[in-house]
Amino acid sequence: MEEYKRRLSLILAETGSLFFDRGLILKDGRPTPYFVNLGGFNTGRLLLELGTFFAEMLVTRSLVDKIDIIVGPSYKGSAIASATAAALFQYHDRDLRFDYDRKEAKKHGERSSSAGFFVNNTFFDGCRIFVADDVVTSMGTKYELIEKIDKESMSRSFHCQIVGLGIAVDREQTTAVYDKEGSVVLNKKGSNPIAEFTSRTGIPFFSVAGIREIVEYLHSNKIPLSISGEKRAMDEATKEEFDTYMGTYGR
Repeated sequence: MEEYKRRLSLILAETGSLFFDRGLILKDGRPTPYFVNLGGFNTGRLLLELGTFFAEMLVTRSLVDKIDIIVGPSYKGSAIASATAAALFQYHDRDLRFDYDRKEAKKHGERSSSAGFFVNNTFFDGCRIFVADDVVTSMGTKYELIEKIDKESMSRSFHCQIVGLGIAVDREQTTAVYDKEGSVVLNKKGSNPIAEFTSRTGIPFFSVAGIREIVEYLHSNKIPLSISGEKRAMDEATKEEFDTYMGTYGR
């Protein structure tokens, strides 16, 4: 396990950004024994650390030389994009642009007739974009961001290439399955959202770390984390519940 993955695991545990509890429900309606919320990275130190994890992943994967702009979907992704750009400059002497999208196109205060979907106006013809975000479940926000990038580039008559999508923590699970009434079907695997995304868009997918390796590291090293509101090392029952969950919904 790379050092930056270990540091990410430790900070997820330290801040409570990764926690286990009863009664947790994902956005897609499925129950889950754990949750990841990078809102816990809420200080200058922690934000720089988060950017450092992404920066080291980009350097380790030999991606940094293929990128001009780091784009994060609002809202959490915007902080990740700016932190990653800052970390790349501070620790790797690479000064890349960063940007993030508006929830709606800006219609005032601009000389340009562009659609104005992005705040920092960093796009240029031939630019290479890397999308950075926190986690992924259904990929819905990622498709929305790609659509905005396409609209922005078309409105400016630019050609923009998205060279990759990167997230902090990959939940490594399949999509939810629903019945005819729209209710989630429990204990049934759906499709692989990552495989569908790369097939549909042609954009490679990357993650700083996967949830399996994070949980395994914390469990085997007896690192305290939040379990049912208590900070303690992961017990065997919690680990078994996680493994069962991944066996049911994991990809």
